[in-house]
Amino acid sequence: MLDLRRLILICEFARRGSIAATASSLGYSASAVSQQLAALEREAGAVLIDRTSRSAELTDAGRRLVAHAERILAMVETAESELSAQAATPSGRVVVTAFPTAAVAFAPALARSLRRHRKLALRLRQSRSGRGLREVESGEVDIALVDDWWGRVYGHATLKAFPLLTDPLVLVVPRRHPMADTSTPVDLAALREESWMATPDGEPSRTAVDRLLAEVGGLPPIAWEFEGLGTILSLVAKGIGIAAVPALALAAGVRGVAVREFPGTPIERRLYAVARESSVQRPSVAATLRALHVAARYLAADLGYLSVSRDRDSSLSE
Repeated sequence: MLDLRRLILICEFARRGSIAATASSLGYSASAVSQQLAALEREAGAVLIDRTSRSAELTDAGRRLVAHAERILAMVETAESELSAQAATPSGRVVVTAFPTAAVAFAPALARSLRRHRKLALRLRQSRSGRGLREVESGEVDIALVDDWWGRVYGHATLKAFPLLTDPLVLVVPRRHPMADTSTPVDLAALREESWMATPDGEPSRTAVDRLLAEVGGLPPIAWEFEGLGTILSLVAKGIGIAAVPALALAAGVRGVAVREFPGTPIERRLYAVARESSVQRPSVAATLRALHVAARYLAADLGYLSVSRDRDSSLSE
C-alpha cells in the first residue's frame, strides 16, 4: 500500500527538482526526505529516484508514479471537500496568495466579509506575479489572486478560475499638473517628454505601459524605474513625475495626485481568483471565494475605474 504522505512528498520533489529544495519547502531535513523517498521506493517495488553524489532526479517509473499520485491526491481532496461541504460551516485555515497590489486592495473588504465566520482563519500572503498558479497547483495555498494582461489565463486542467475585476491603466499626475484639469484632454504625445516613472523592464505593468506609449514613440530613453506601484504613486504625489498605473493600485489610498482616464480603447488586465477544482466545494474555500467577489464589488464601487466581471464560474484556458 502506497503511503499518501509519501505521494505528497514525491510530487513536491517533482516540482522542486531536488531533495534539498523539497526539504526546505516542507520543513523537513534533507535526510528525512531521502529516507521517506527510499521507503516509497520499497512500497512501489521500483527505483523512483536516480541519485548521484551531486543530484537526484526522477526515473521513468518515478514520473509515472507522480502522474498517478497527482490524480490520487486530487481525488482525495475532492472526497474531503464533498464530505466537509455537508457540514456547511466554514472552519479551519484558508490560505490566499496575491500579488502585492491585489493583497493591499482586497485585504480590508475580504476581512470584513469573513469575520462573521468565527471558526475560519484567513492567511493572506503576498507573492510575485506568476507564482500564484504554481502555489495553488502544489497545494501550498488554497486560492491565488492572479492578473492577466494578455487576454488569457494559463493554468493546469485541475484548476478553476473565477473572474473578479477588469482593471485599466490610468494616468496619475501631481495635483498641480496641467493635466490634472479634467477639462484638458489627455494627449499622450504631449506627455511623452514628461518625467515618466514605471516599474522595471520586464514587469507586467511596465510591459503594459510600454504598449500604451508605443503609439507615440515609447518612453524616453531615460525613465525613472522603481520597484512597487506604491512607491511610484508616492513620488507622483511629491511632484517628481507622472505615471500610468493599474487603477487597483489606487485602492491603497494616496493624496496629492489627480487621476485621468486614457482616451481610446483602454489597456487593461483581468483579475481572477484561482483554486483547485477539487477544493472549491470545501466550505472554507467556498466562503472565501464568495468574499472575494463581494470585495471586488466594493472596490469597483469605491474606485469607479474598475468593472466587476459577470462570469463567476469560468474554467481556466489551456
